[in-house]
Amino acid sequence: MLQQLMASPHLFWLSLGGLLLAAEMLGASGYLLWSGVSAALVGALIWLVPLPWEWQGVAFAVLTVIAALLWAAWLKRKTTVSESNASLNQRGQQMVGLHGHLLEQPENGYSRIRIGDSTWRVSCADSLNIGEEVTVTGVEGNTLRVMPSH
Repeated sequence: MLQQLMASPHLFWLSLGGLLLAAEMLGASGYLLWSGVSAALVGALIWLVPLPWEWQGVAFAVLTVIAALLWAAWLKRKTTVSESNASLNQRGQQMVGLHGHLLEQPENGYSRIRIGDSTWRVSCADSLNIGEEVTVTGVEGNTLRVMPSH
């Protein structure tokens, strides 16, 4: 078997790539994916251009590092994009900037407004009257902070 691997090293690299990719499917979270792809690429490369084993190892190491760096750059960009959706599933944060009319006369600085099909408790430092239009400026727990719309 060892003689067969020495006679056709591309089979070794393709097999190693397949094993790494199979191990990745067991849940390695992307760590073995790029090593497996690199091993398969080295197998294809030395099938086309026979290289000594030293250069095969160098090619595998270089391809693995390049793939890992590209993966890290992609993850960083993906994380940055997903941070722009930081208010996803935070209904109160999604309300900032919306307008509504006071449904009740404010008591102790608190009232209610209707936005969409829900009513929300609001607080405002300014004195307001029932029916006055307000704009949501922030959220404190489940209470929206508002200010008069002008």
